[in-house]
Parts: sequence; C-alpha cells; structure tokens
Amino acid sequence: MATVPNVDNKRYQGLIISIALFLSLIGALLAFTFYTSNLLERNTALIDQTNQVANSAQAVIKDLFDLDSSYGEDTNSPHIQRVLSRLEQNTALITSSIAAIEQGSTITDAEGNSYDLPKIDGQAQTNIAAANEQWKALEPKIQTYLKDADNIMVTSADELTQAVEQAKTSSLFINDSLDNLTKDVFNSAERQATTIRLIQVLGVAAIFTYFLIFVFFFVRRLRETDAEALAARQETQEIMETVNTGLFLLDKDLNIGQQHSRALNNIIGSDRLAGENFTNVLRGRISDKDLKTTQQFIEQLYNPRVKEKLVDSLNPLNKVMLHNLSEDKNLDNRFLDFKFSRVYDNKDIARILVNVNDVSDAVYLEQRLEKERSQNDMQIEMLTTILNVNPKIINEFIGNTQAHIEKMNNILKNPGSSQYELEGKLKAIYREMHSLKGEASALKLHSFTKIASDAEDKLHALQNQGQLSGNEFLPLAVHLDDLLSLSNTIATLGERINRSAPSAAKASTIQAPVATQNPVADHAASNADFDGGLDIDLDNEADDDLLSFYNEFTKEIAARQGKRVQLKSTTLTQTSIPAHLAKPIKEISIQLLRNAVVHGIESPSVRHTTGKPDVGTIDLEVQDNGSNFMLVVQDDGQGINYDNIRNKLIQEGRFGTEEANQLSKGDLLKQLFSSGFSTKENADEDGGRGVGLDIIKAKVKEYDGKLNVNSELGQMTRFVITLPKA
Repeated sequence: MATVPNVDNKRYQGLIISIALFLSLIGALLAFTFYTSNLLERNTALIDQTNQVANSAQAVIKDLFDLDSSYGEDTNSPHIQRVLSRLEQNTALITSSIAAIEQGSTITDAEGNSYDLPKIDGQAQTNIAAANEQWKALEPKIQTYLKDADNIMVTSADELTQAVEQAKTSSLFINDSLDNLTKDVFNSAERQATTIRLIQVLGVAAIFTYFLIFVFFFVRRLRETDAEALAARQETQEIMETVNTGLFLLDKDLNIGQQHSRALNNIIGSDRLAGENFTNVLRGRISDKDLKTTQQFIEQLYNPRVKEKLVDSLNPLNKVMLHNLSEDKNLDNRFLDFKFSRVYDNKDIARILVNVNDVSDAVYLEQRLEKERSQNDMQIEMLTTILNVNPKIINEFIGNTQAHIEKMNNILKNPGSSQYELEGKLKAIYREMHSLKGEASALKLHSFTKIASDAEDKLHALQNQGQLSGNEFLPLAVHLDDLLSLSNTIATLGERINRSAPSAAKASTIQAPVATQNPVADHAASNADFDGGLDIDLDNEADDDLLSFYNEFTKEIAARQGKRVQLKSTTLTQTSIPAHLAKPIKEISIQLLRNAVVHGIESPSVRHTTGKPDVGTIDLEVQDNGSNFMLVVQDDGQGINYDNIRNKLIQEGRFGTEEANQLSKGDLLKQLFSSGFSTKENADEDGGRGVGLDIIKAKVKEYDGKLNVNSELGQMTRFVITLPKA
C-alpha cells in the first residue's frame, strides 16, 4: 500500500487564505441577499396589510350603510346576522392591523400564516397615526351599536346613525392616510430594492474580479511550480539516464516505482520494470528459497524495530546469480549485487531504495583468482608431499592412480543394461574411488581427496536412489579427468625436481585419455603407460618409510576424529612384502587403519571412563609363513557391537525386526562387509559410506585370500588377512 507523503502547509498557506477569502465574499453576498429578500418580503407584507386595512374600512362603511337602510328589519334574519358578523370581524381586524403596523409586530392572516412587519418611521408613522386617530373616533361608535344591535328589546337607531355619520367623515381620512402610507412603504421598498440591486451588482463584480485575480496568480504560481517540478523531474531523469547502476524504489507490496534508472533495464534484462512486482521479476531467475528469503528480508526492512545495519547482513541478494531466461543461449547468467536502503518520511519508513550493480566481471575474476589460488595451493601441497614422502611411495601412488582410473574407465565402458549389472558397476567404481581417496588422504593430498569425495557423494546418491540408468554415470567422467590431471601434475613436479637434483632419475607422466566407443569412457579413460616413475634406490629404507607413512596417516585421521592413537609394528620393517602383494597389502592396510581409528578407537573421554589409557593402540603386523603372507591389524578399541549392526539394518529397512533378530554374528559380519552399509551416523572424509570393508573383502577375494575377524566388545578388534604368495 502506497504511503501518502506529508504536505508542507506553509507552501500552500497563501492558496488556502485566498480560497477562504473568496468563499467568505460569496458567503457575505449570499447572506446579504438573504437579508434583503427578507426585508422585501416584510415590506410586501406591510403593503398587503395596509391594503387589507383600507379594504376592511370600506367594507365597514358599506356594512353600516346597509344596516342603516335595512333598519327595522328583523334582527334575526340571515341578512342582518351576516352583516353584523362581518362588521364585527372587520372592526376587530382593522384595530389589530393598525396596531401591528404602528408597532412593526407579527401578524397572522386568515390562513394562519405569520408575517413580521417592518417598523415604520417618518412620514409613514404620521400617516398611520392619522388613520389610527380617525379609526379611534369611529370604532367606539361601532362597538356601541354592535353592543345592542341584535337585541330587539333595545332601540339602537341613534347609535347606528351616529356610527354612520362618523363613518362618512372618518372613512375619507382613513383611506387617504392608508393610501399615503402605502405609497410611502412602496417608495421605501423601491429604494431598498434599488440599493440591494446595486450592492448585489457590486458584490458580484467584486467576486468576479477577485476570482480573476485569484486565477491569474494561482495559474502563475501553478506554472512556476510546474516549471520547478519539470526542472526537478528533468534533473532526476538525467541522473537516472546517466548512472551506471540500477536504481529503483520498492513499496511494502514489493512493487517497483514508476521511476528507475535506464541502466536497470540492461542490468535486469527486461524492458518493462516500472510498476512490476519485484518477486515476479526475480521468479525463475533465482531459486525459490532465495526468492522467499528476499520477501522476508524486505518485510524486515519495513519493520522499524529492526536495525537496518543488522538486517543488511542477512541480504540474500548479495552477489546473487541471475539466470538467463532469454531464448538467446549465448547470453551468460549474470551476477548482480543488490543493496537495500530505507527511505524515511519524517520518522516513517516510506520506501526502500534499491541499488543494483552487475558484478559479473568481478565475480568471474574472483572465481578465476580463487581457482588459480587453489591450483597454486594444490601444487604447493603436492610439492610438499613429493619433498617429504619417499619417492617410491609417490611413485606407487601415481601408478596406483593410473591403475584405478583405467579400471574405472573399463568399468564405465562396460555397457550394462540390467539393474543388477548397473548396481555391480556402481559398487566396483565406488570401491576403486574409495581406494584412490584413501591413498590420497594418506599422502595428505587434500585436493585429490576432495575431488574423490565429491565423486563419492554422487556415487552414494546413485546407490540410494534405487533405480539406475546408464546416463547417470556420465558426470563421473569429469571427476576422472580431474584426478588424472592432478596425478599428471604430481608426476610433472616430480620430474622437474629430479632434473634439478643430481641423484634424481627420470619420471614419466600419465598420458591423456584416448577416445573409446563409450561416451563416458571417451571423456575419462586413460590408456597411458607408466614407465616406473621415480627410479631411486631406496635400499633398506623402504619399509621404514612405509611404517612412517602409516603412522602419519593414522595420526592425521585421529586428529580429524578428535582421538589419540599410537601405531605399533615390530614386523613391518623386518619382513619383506612380496612385490605382487605390495599393492593389495598397502590398500588393505590403509582401509583397516582408517577403520580402526574411525570405528574402533574411542575418544579420550570415553576411554578414560572405561579405565583405558587416553591413547589408543593399533598393532600392524605382517608375517611370511612360506606359502602365505599374513596381515594382522588389531586395535584396543570398543570392539564390534553386533546389536548396533542389527539395529542399523532394521533402521535402514534391510531386514525386518524379527528377521534381524535371527541373524547370527557371522551373518551380521557379512552385512558389515556389504557395500554401502556403515554403522557411522554421518559420513565424512574418513568414513561412514560403507565402502572400506567392501574394498577389503573385494581385494581378499581378488587374490584368493582369507579374511578372519575377531572382536571382544569393549576390548579389541582384530582383522587377519591371509593372501597366498603363489
């Protein structure tokens, strides 16, 4: 709802006074006209009354003569009674009318209407006094006659004669006086009418003249105001057309004002914005969540109890990406930065001023700088790893990376149409990606680990969605390319270091993927050869470095998990691992060590309450009994809680309650080693996706080995991996 601005009354004070004066003149003229109309009405009533008195006097004289000529007739005859009655009425009327005319009082006619008579003076007063004097001479004689006129027992001839004689004398004087009075009143009324007309003409002329003056000054003032408004509007328009930012006003209903900067159309990408609703302009171009948050944000801006600086920090349209809705696909999405400011009218919030800038170039520059910074950090991270890790381990990592990527590429090339085949592909890729992530994490290659974790997120989502299709594997190609690029970078950095070092040997890089018949494989496959990496003679330091590698890896995971762990091994540095088993032993060791830290060892506080040392112990031992090679990993942690496994299976809907309760420990262990199952509530970089034990099971099966698990709740867990040497 629009807010009505307060009006400055001082600016319109002259106009208000002029209108009030104009209305006062009109009111005065109307009041004078009403007064003069009343006065003329009273004069007319006076003239009518004098004529009535004159007519009544003539009727009295006529009735007296009639009675005189009819004297001797029966007084009870209708004729005599009618004349006597009329004589009595006219006599009373003349008496009351003359008194009213003299005093200027109110009279009432025969129909009951009342009239106010004007007071008379001067010659008119003299005339009415003369008429009254003659009437006072006649009226007593008439009353004396009327007293016994209808009494047949009393003779009233003398009284009638006297009245007739007096009427002959007085009627002339009365008529003359009343005629003179009528003339005086008429002349006076005519003079008053002339005066009234003159005053009315002058009043109308004055009002009309004032109106002309008023219109003249008002129009001139209006022109001046219009000129000022036009100049201000022109200045505003020039500003709005010149500024490079988008400026507009928003009301409480989120409607855009009629005035906005010309740049706003180009920034928003719409030709029509004035009067449009802000939410309709943004709908479809930002997320529904951001749109709803924007509405709530502007509502808070209109809340006077909320501080503007506080709510500004919650601005959801700070460098927001506005999606392109145009049919022109060549137009990129743009980043816009909206700034909101309150516009006050006195102490009330009248509008919200919005300033919007196209910050796409700045955002893209920030993204490019961030990407370059990330690449630099990544190269520094890789360089640190190369300089601080045994070259053989780096060499193995590069070779394993190539092998994992090539294997995932081959899995992707396998068409697979049934759900069973697609689920098999998913599990196989998941295992390879998790193994690759484990090795990268062990080397503290966090950039590598991050890409692998993102890929695992997509794989985990596919694993939980149920129905799969071949096209859903396509996004994995991007992650394979990124991993391949990083491994090439590591190899290149190692090669440069070797060139500059006197004792360094040549290192080769993994070649870029070559085209295959599978569109995903075309994007991610790598058929490159690895010719040995860093060829440095390590002598007897290899096993020592491997133990140090495992120890650092274990401590880093423990630090992330908020635990304290000590890795022990008495045989790793004394036992030679067969060359063809070095890779699986290392992969399995990484998964078992991670599993021991994440799932086995308790936090220091928990260990303290159970009487254990704060630092957990993990033993990693290798044994060569001639025909088999054994890997033993044991921790002194909380052991395997089979009830937790059973409850998690029920919670995830894999088994019903009754069916789960019938599972043996061996059955529960099989479920623990199944793909996608984990007892950890929340997945993170170190675990919780249910892939680590699945990898161990797959590796042991791949090398025709054996897997043995022994656990005591609250005490320990021991994994024994037996791989045949042949």
